[in-house]
Amino acid sequence: MPDTIISRCEAKGLRMTGQRRIIARVLQDSDDHPDVEELYARASSLDAGISIATVYRTVKLFEEAGILDRLEFGDGRARYEDAEREHHDHLIDMNSGEVIEFVDPEIEALQEKIAKKLGYELKGHKLELYGVPIRKT
Repeated sequence: MPDTIISRCEAKGLRMTGQRRIIARVLQDSDDHPDVEELYARASSLDAGISIATVYRTVKLFEEAGILDRLEFGDGRARYEDAEREHHDHLIDMNSGEVIEFVDPEIEALQEKIAKKLGYELKGHKLELYGVPIRKT
């Protein structure tokens, strides 16, 4: 399986213009969950000719092709991440908006157990936890 956003787009037959390649590279290099405005700022710093409309269209195209996952963390902004990243869950700090990625084997096993108990084979899931830091006294 191709291992970059650009190669997966090409494998799906998407026309990859120079600007789409820049947007894909920015997404590939992101270790956070950027929204369209953040992607636009990063991409336009590499190519001043990229418009925010181009970023919106490209993100929508990549999402529809299954290249990107759209994430909504309750702050009114759609954020994006590579759909091929290893599985992880999210903890969202409701004060700062920070998104913390984590994997917990106990949670994974519990989800499998619940699905099986209810008569299902689990094929996937998304877990988002929302919280505020515990104040130390």
